[in-house]
Amino acid sequence: MKTKNITLLLCLLGFFLTSQAKPKPKLLVFAKTAGFRHDCIPVGKLAMIKLGEENGFAVDTTEDASVFTPDNLKQYAAILFLCTTGNVLDDAQQAAMEGYIRGGGGFMGIHAATDTEYDWPWYNKLVGAWFLSHPKQQEATLLVVDKNNAATKHLPEKWIRKDEWYNFKDINPDTHVLIKIDETSYEGGKNGDNHPMCWYHDFDGGRAFYTEMGHTKESYADPLYLQHVLGGLQYAMGTGHTKKKH
Repeated sequence: MKTKNITLLLCLLGFFLTSQAKPKPKLLVFAKTAGFRHDCIPVGKLAMIKLGEENGFAVDTTEDASVFTPDNLKQYAAILFLCTTGNVLDDAQQAAMEGYIRGGGGFMGIHAATDTEYDWPWYNKLVGAWFLSHPKQQEATLLVVDKNNAATKHLPEKWIRKDEWYNFKDINPDTHVLIKIDETSYEGGKNGDNHPMCWYHDFDGGRAFYTEMGHTKESYADPLYLQHVLGGLQYAMGTGHTKKKH
């Protein structure tokens, strides 16, 4: 009889613990394009799903802007704009996005997220800059200026890689820069000695992280790059610890 009671208690305890288990945080990967469409988007989506499976968060992917409603966005710890281009949200969807961030939500942008929504000043401040131009794809040297971050702590101080290197306009000066690019290491840079490539900031009640890297399909099979993206996602989702360098 005692054995049955103990078994029953263990079953009840297991049920209670299971029912109290915290659900996985969820990431919304949004990849709608109204301009240039990057051929890395399909492999990028799969890479984000795999990162979620390996690191304890769920991933939804979509190119349907109708998911941007206040009620629907509440379920997500962060929204990732994966190589979005052009005007991808209407006025009501933009308002939902703003409300989501002001309510403590997170945002991350990869590569062409800065080539998006040029008529939305709030978004410019959120993502941190707008795309200006780019030279041909080539190898260049990235300078990791702050390694006290999950997105950069694993990187060499000089990170040499091939990608498509953006020049920026309307750069938000209030972001915390993690990586710059050495314009002497490649041809076509237009931002001078202070050419940021990755940054983050607390913004309007929420969190935002951006990395310029990620044009090439090969990026999404590169362990260094994927660890870099994961660190950015953890900050945006509020699951990683980020220390600023003072």
